[in-house]
Amino acid sequence: MASIARTWQRVTRNDQLLLFFLAVLVGTAAGYGALLFRLLTAAIQAAFLGDPSEHVASIAAALPPWRVVLAPTVGGLAIGLLIRYALPGRQPQGVAQVMEASALRNGRMSLRQGLAAAFVSAASIGCGASVGREGPIVHLGATFGSTVAQRLQLSAPLAKTLLGCGVAAAIASAFNAPIAGVIFALEVVIIAVVLSGVKLIHDVPYTGPRGVDLVGAVLSILGMGGVVLGILVWQEGGERVVALIVVGLASLGLLAAWLVRRKRRARPALLDPGLFASKPFRLGISQQMLQQIALGGTMIALPIFLQMVLEYDALQAGLSIAPLSLSMFAVAMLAGRRAGDRRPSVIVRAGFLLVSVGVLGVIAVVPRVSTGWWLSIPLIVMGTGLGLLVSQLNNYTLAPIADERVSEAAGVNSASGSFGLSFGLAFAGAIMLATLSIAFTDLARSSQVLSGAEQEQVATALEDDAELMTNTQLEVILADQPPATQDEIVRINTEARPLALQVALLVPLIAGLLGSLNAFRMVRLPEPEPSGAADQVLGG
Repeated sequence: MASIARTWQRVTRNDQLLLFFLAVLVGTAAGYGALLFRLLTAAIQAAFLGDPSEHVASIAAALPPWRVVLAPTVGGLAIGLLIRYALPGRQPQGVAQVMEASALRNGRMSLRQGLAAAFVSAASIGCGASVGREGPIVHLGATFGSTVAQRLQLSAPLAKTLLGCGVAAAIASAFNAPIAGVIFALEVVIIAVVLSGVKLIHDVPYTGPRGVDLVGAVLSILGMGGVVLGILVWQEGGERVVALIVVGLASLGLLAAWLVRRKRRARPALLDPGLFASKPFRLGISQQMLQQIALGGTMIALPIFLQMVLEYDALQAGLSIAPLSLSMFAVAMLAGRRAGDRRPSVIVRAGFLLVSVGVLGVIAVVPRVSTGWWLSIPLIVMGTGLGLLVSQLNNYTLAPIADERVSEAAGVNSASGSFGLSFGLAFAGAIMLATLSIAFTDLARSSQVLSGAEQEQVATALEDDAELMTNTQLEVILADQPPATQDEIVRINTEARPLALQVALLVPLIAGLLGSLNAFRMVRLPEPEPSGAADQVLGG
């Protein structure tokens, strides 16, 4: 016992050794905590929906309508009471609260509140709420790390490190991704600590009105959701596409009128329409949206092309696209530091022009590509352009906004980018499948090998379910067909897929060209003077 006590004393006097043992303890606790969270979620889902499987949509489709409505309704009422009486601030706990504890409270979190938040989140997911498990699992893992640090009265740096250990272990065990867990902890927790250390995060109490603009929130959901959903329904061959898009656009128009009305009556609004009085702000958020459309369109089209045409696996496809992401990251860092006295609008213009040139390069080489490395040079050009945009757009957009409104403006800016990314992904994917269907059908009907019945069969199959497919997959499906028919359909597939990608890439190309034209308007305006608060906004 004496030797064990001496060993423990040596461990406790050495921060590195202590951290090593405690990290193992916290990681184990967080891992089992994440496992128990999933088991609890499955048990509650089995009670409400009759099946613990994660395929909730399939489960709901097999249930009677009354149960589909009743389960989330009853569960939501019960969870509402739990949130009101059991959770701090009467709100769910997630990643934001972990960042707050790490940056502003020296890593201190309550175990009781953490367990209550985990139970509420598991119950929400189990009864069918459309929420993810990432936030509550991160919060639970961080709570375990914080609790150990508080019980042992560790220093603030050690407490924050153990909090990060809990986050990494929770993510790793929940999603079977240990490397991703470490990276997530670095991004979400450690960066928050660094930024708070250099005074870029401040704990500012909110003193404004507490009212909620429910009508504005509903109109914003119907507006942006209607447009994106309409495109997705079109992509899947569904009906009433025009109606969905019209509802979306009409809702956005009603939202604009509603916000102006609320502003005139001095009532709380979803966002202040006065923000849009600034022309640089209007141009900035439109450029943010176009940038994300270009990125989203590219990131849906290229991976599909690499996996379906070149038959790459996920790792090979990721390595082929790496020149885009690496050049974007490197240029964003360099441009942010070395911009000097160069006007942000000029850098933005150069960025969009480079994006357009890069996409044109990809379109040009696609029919000749035999390996993903053919795409490296145009992807580096495009990544350079995106890096220039990332380095300047946020500051340009938020610079003219007054300090007390910069957080709200950053939210609008972020929402614009999110909508652009969703739109780019949905529209480019829909265009790709539509082009594939049209090209495949035309090539089949002009074929001298396929019979009339086979041509009609191809057209009917594509009308019902058009999808990109590798030649290997196609050969398996056609195994019972005559060799001549197999060869002809594989030839048609080989010709149609590059064309579908080229047409899909018109989405990021048009976004880049529109951004270039918009940038010429930006250059003609005086550069906005920074407000001072814009530099303190994270993730804008």
